[in-house]
This record gives sequence, C-alpha cells and structure tokens, in this order.
Amino acid sequence: PRLPCRAMMEATRIRVLPDVLIDQIAAGEVVESPASVVKELLENALDAGARRIVVEFAGGGLERIRVIDDGEGMSAADAALALKRHATSKIRGPQDLDRIDTMGFRGEALPSIASVSRFVLVTRRPQDEVGTRVTTTPDGRVASAPIAAPAGTTVTVDDLFHNVPARRKFQKSERTLAAGIAETVGRAALAFPGMHLVLAAEGRKPVAYLPCARLADRVPQVFGRDVADRLHPVHASRDGITVSGVVGDPSLARADASRLVLLVNRRPVQDPALRRAVLTGYSVLVPQGRFPVAVLSVELPPGDVDVNVHPRKTEVRFARPREVAAALFSAVQDAVVGTPWLAQAGLEAPIGTAVPHDPHHAGDGAPPAPDRWPPAAEAPTLRNPALGEIQQGLFGDAPAAGMRMADLRYVGQVGRTVLVCEGRDTLVLVDQHAAHERVN
Repeated sequence: PRLPCRAMMEATRIRVLPDVLIDQIAAGEVVESPASVVKELLENALDAGARRIVVEFAGGGLERIRVIDDGEGMSAADAALALKRHATSKIRGPQDLDRIDTMGFRGEALPSIASVSRFVLVTRRPQDEVGTRVTTTPDGRVASAPIAAPAGTTVTVDDLFHNVPARRKFQKSERTLAAGIAETVGRAALAFPGMHLVLAAEGRKPVAYLPCARLADRVPQVFGRDVADRLHPVHASRDGITVSGVVGDPSLARADASRLVLLVNRRPVQDPALRRAVLTGYSVLVPQGRFPVAVLSVELPPGDVDVNVHPRKTEVRFARPREVAAALFSAVQDAVVGTPWLAQAGLEAPIGTAVPHDPHHAGDGAPPAPDRWPPAAEAPTLRNPALGEIQQGLFGDAPAAGMRMADLRYVGQVGRTVLVCEGRDTLVLVDQHAAHERVN
C-alpha cells in the first residue's frame, strides 16, 4: 500500500476559527465604542417604526447601555434569529443592495454587540400576548424564554468589552465616551425631527428631544437656544437631488465641525467632498480653520448612493458625486446670498464665489477634487457691478472696463490670506488662495 506523503501526515497550521472568536473579530469593525453600540441600536429601532426611543447609559456606556423603543417588536422565532450573524429582515438578495432604504441591513450589529458584552433582548409584538427574552452565553449560545413585556423592544448591553480587555483598555475617558453617545443621539434627533428621543445618563437629568414639525425647531434643541434666531432655511432641487435644512450665521462658526451635520437619505455621514461643498458655499464669510453651524439633508434615489461601503455605514459613495456636490454647493450659496449676513459683513455677495475654492481644505485630509463645481458656464456672477468688473479683470478671459492687473498697485497683505491692491479710485482685495488655485 502507498504510504501517505509527509505533507499530509503533518498537522495543518491553518484552521477555521470558532464562531465566538469570529464574532469578536467582526465586532471590531462594527463596535468601536459605546457610541457605535448606541448608533446600531438606534438604527434598529428606527427601522422598526418606533415613534419614541429612550437611551439610558452608565459609566460612559461601558457599564450599561439600554435602548427602549415602541416599535413593531419581534416574534419569538425572529428574536432568536436576530442574534445570528448576517440575519436580517432588510434585504433578501443581491439586487436589494442597489436600493437600500433602511438604516440597517447588514445583519451584523446584534451578534457583534452580543459577542463583546452581557446581552439581553426583550421584545413583543403588539398582537402577541407574551413577549420573548433572549440572552447569550459566554460560549455564544442563544437562550430564549417567554416573558411579560410591553410592546416594542428593549436591548440591554452590560459590561461592554468585558471579554476583550485590550479593546476596553484603549477606550477613552468616561466623560469623552458620554459625549460621544450624546452626539450620536443628537444626530439621530436631527435626522428624524418627528421622533421623540430621550437620553438619560446615570446621575443626570434626562434630555428630551420632543417631536418637531420642522428641522429649524429641532436644531436649537440639539445645539442650544443661542442658534435659534440665527438660522436660515435651505431648500433647492437640482439634477434630481433635493437639498434641505438650515445654515447658521457665520458668527456661530467654531473650531471643530461637530455642528456641521450632513445627512444622506436621513443617514448621518462623513464625506470630505460634501463638507468642502458647504464650506465653499459660505466662501470667505467663515474664516480658515472654522466651521459653520449647518444641518443639511441630501435626498436622492437609493440607487444613486452606495451605503455598503463600511460596516459602520458612516461612509457612502455616489453614482454622481460631482452632481451631488454641485447641488449642495449651489443650495448653500443661494441661501447665504439671500441672508442679511452679507450686508452685516459689508458685502453684496460672497467674495470668491465665481472661483469656488476651499480655504479649509488643508485640515480635512482629503485631496482636492479634480473637477471644480459649479461648471464654469454656471458660475454665479457677483451682484455688485463694480465687483463684477474686478472679477472679470482678475480672472476673466478679457479685461473689462479697463480693469487690468497691470493697473493695480500692491499695498500689503492681511492675515497672510488677502492681498490688498489699489486701482483707479478702487480698493481691490484678492483672496490669494483662490488666485493660487486659479493659476494652477
């Protein structure tokens, strides 16, 4: 008889990992912090049709997170299946990935959270007399039992990362974790103004976001009453893309972008190109290194946006990225031009609007967009005729009304940003960043 080859006799070095370890590895992509747990549970509650959601937490979310909703609940069978990886009610086949219109869809959140915590789910459908309690054991098994419960779903997550000490060790301070949870709930409140949301931190007075008919009423609830009288509405449609929301007075600008919220089909996203579009819409009204208060919602067909880019679903890709950025830029600029802020700043139109640029680009870590928007043929003209002549003289193909660069005398520089020049009976201010981009 043949002897087995030596390679076959040796023990294999490659092995299939156990399901518990697989879930803990997958949790590293979905469950980054307590705030990410809250985000995933909020998305499930929203998809369940909840009208009121309560978020409770203790110890910055590491000790306990509880999310209570009044949504449609689950049957006993569905509740048990919900703890299995890639089990979801949101999609059925590959074709559904092309038109996702729910907040969640991957079927990874609940099993990932359960694998790194002490997890309890209690749920009941309104038509059922008895609810279901589902728990997980340390070895990954799911236990289910009947229980008396109100309609809806309650998820309790205790001792987050208790079995992943390395992950827990690198969590930030309790105060920072609590701030992250508050920001996550606040963004959900902005995305769904009609939702009643309650945030209750242990030892603190609960914060209630009462249902609002308008986003303009919700923003002061989240960002504070000081912004209430300094918001301007935005609403515009272009190329099948609708942009709505509010932009804030430039005086509200701050050094971080936490109050610049971008929503794509109601999903909070982080997108450098969209952020640049907003900042460019403000032009020089918001100085370099500062960010305005703005909550802007971009609505487009689900088939035109891919949300299946990252497990945390905060990044998206667009089928028409240039058109989306142009629609957002145009909507913000039109809104800003119609506000009294320009008069307060002594301007009749934002300086530099004819040459879209991004004075904030250096800090966002993304490369400049190769295609500038809006297209040259659609570039807006400044309202002041004299400024328009200067614009044409500086950047146009032909000098207008005798205004030429050769006619200007350089006087000085302000803040290493603006060049001050003197012409015939004219003071000319040149944004050197915009001029530099134009030359390039």
